[in-house]
Amino acid sequence: MLRAEGIAAGYGRQRVLHRLDLAVAPGEIVCLMGRNGAGKTTSLRAIMGLLPLMAGRVLLDDVTLSAQPAHQVPRHGIGYVPQGRRLFGELSVAENLRIGLMARPGPPDALARVLALFPRLAERMGQRADTLSGGEQQMLAMGRALCIAPRFLLLDEPTEGLQPSIVADLRDVVLGLREQGVGILLVEQRLDTVLALADRAVLLENGTGREVLDGAALRADPALLRRRLGV
Repeated sequence: MLRAEGIAAGYGRQRVLHRLDLAVAPGEIVCLMGRNGAGKTTSLRAIMGLLPLMAGRVLLDDVTLSAQPAHQVPRHGIGYVPQGRRLFGELSVAENLRIGLMARPGPPDALARVLALFPRLAERMGQRADTLSGGEQQMLAMGRALCIAPRFLLLDEPTEGLQPSIVADLRDVVLGLREQGVGILLVEQRLDTVLALADRAVLLENGTGREVLDGAALRADPALLRRRLGV
């Protein structure tokens, strides 16, 4: 179980995230929802150790991740796909994936599994990352994170700016990961994607976790999420 208990974080002295409690179980998709500026990206960065906590702690089972340096977090099986992808644009697809493989010793077939999920990457292994289409770059960012064979995967706006066919492909990948027992924490603005994927949704307002909604209840009443978010 991946848990954030009362975490707070920010930039310099400016606190953006005031208090967030959430838990993600293996094989569960939890969506973190909120308006722009609510603290969603800050939450993911804090969980990954990229921002120091001002309060609270992050746990993976009985390991306190927040007590460890950021570079150690992926070694516990936590993958992260940041908003904007953050690829090494001048490096090839293969080199970007190799960096992912270096982050944590994984199974020998880790790369083969990634290429089976994203066959388009297999066709572009020698191509520079910054020459890929937007959808291919997102596949590469996800593939790089999956090279560590994560137990949990954090995704920040993975469908942003992508055409519907690519969005559908990425949804299928996420659902497949859930079937394999990977726990997923997803920040997503597309309500249709949230409704299609979420087991639970955590609503973040002004840096504070306000409510947890059941995914089945959201699908039974799609307007519920719109009412909560004011959209």
